[in-house]
Amino acid sequence: MEKKRVDEQEPPPASLPKVDRFGFVKQETNSPDGLAKSRSAAEYERYERRIRKWRKMIGVGGSDWKHYVRRKPNVVKRRIRKGIPDCLRGLVWQLISGSRDLLLMNPGVYEQLVIYETSASELDIIRDISRTFPSHVFFQQRHGPGQRSLYNVLKAYSVYDRDVGYVQGMGFVAGLLLLYMSEEDAFWLLVALLKGAVHAPMEGMYLVGLPLVQQYLFQLDQLVREHLPKLGEHFSQEMINPSMYASQWFITVFSYSFPFHLALRIWDVFLFEGVKIVFKVGLALLKFCHDDLVKLPFEKLIHALRNFPEDAMNPDILLPMAYSIEVSKRLEVLKEEYEKQHGKLSERVKQRLQQPNGN
Repeated sequence: MEKKRVDEQEPPPASLPKVDRFGFVKQETNSPDGLAKSRSAAEYERYERRIRKWRKMIGVGGSDWKHYVRRKPNVVKRRIRKGIPDCLRGLVWQLISGSRDLLLMNPGVYEQLVIYETSASELDIIRDISRTFPSHVFFQQRHGPGQRSLYNVLKAYSVYDRDVGYVQGMGFVAGLLLLYMSEEDAFWLLVALLKGAVHAPMEGMYLVGLPLVQQYLFQLDQLVREHLPKLGEHFSQEMINPSMYASQWFITVFSYSFPFHLALRIWDVFLFEGVKIVFKVGLALLKFCHDDLVKLPFEKLIHALRNFPEDAMNPDILLPMAYSIEVSKRLEVLKEEYEKQHGKLSERVKQRLQQPNGN
């Protein structure tokens, strides 16, 4: 039988989209930092040596982690600030956040929440699913495995904590976690963050009125005036306040619009050291762009604060700047000042929940 002519054969399947090393579909304008780079033999050996150090520090399945942190906290802190190896990131995040312990203490709870409970937020979650990391291959397919996992985690949390329920920014936090761990692991890490397993609870960022975000924006505004007085004065003249550009920094911990390779490095430190890294990175960004920002009028200033230049997003330049900025003591003082004016967070939360639309 005569073979089919070439032009009569079935067309080849559509080529798969080109993605960067994190799974995001490449754009022509993408920063090269997220793209896969070929390593030299020396670089590869250095990377492998780094992974071996981390494996030794963690132990099998995390068995040595707590012991190592107690013995050598400064070594752990230094290594985390340099960046957790991507192949170990999911496990280390669970260890440093305290979520692994929560998971082990609550067998079967996640399955119960997903399968047997209903949530008042289900329609809101479904509406927002496709807006979460839309350029990542895991979340692109409508009703695909990524979107289903994201829905399950967000629905489960909205049932687990009905006072918080669901807020749009939570999708980016849960989505980021799902790229590094299973649904159940991501759920318990979300619980660890919002309920404060290790650091101060984050749930106040997602309650009605975002009371904790309001506190953080007050603190950031004061820090900008103190660390960058010329820029702080320019912001005042142009009627710029942090709610116009920094709310998402806190609500999504830089995962919403920042380059993914930078967001991951920030998350490494955030989970180990707490929210102060968000203030430090924010101040470092403003400091890096200071000389340009002080010249801009209102509209251009707003645009610049929401679209930082590529060279400002290099983690190897930005993060050392951030680490050098001391904010811890000042944050405590500013928190006390804010509470004198607005009451303690627990009181503000209680008031919010007692309002008719508080649930």
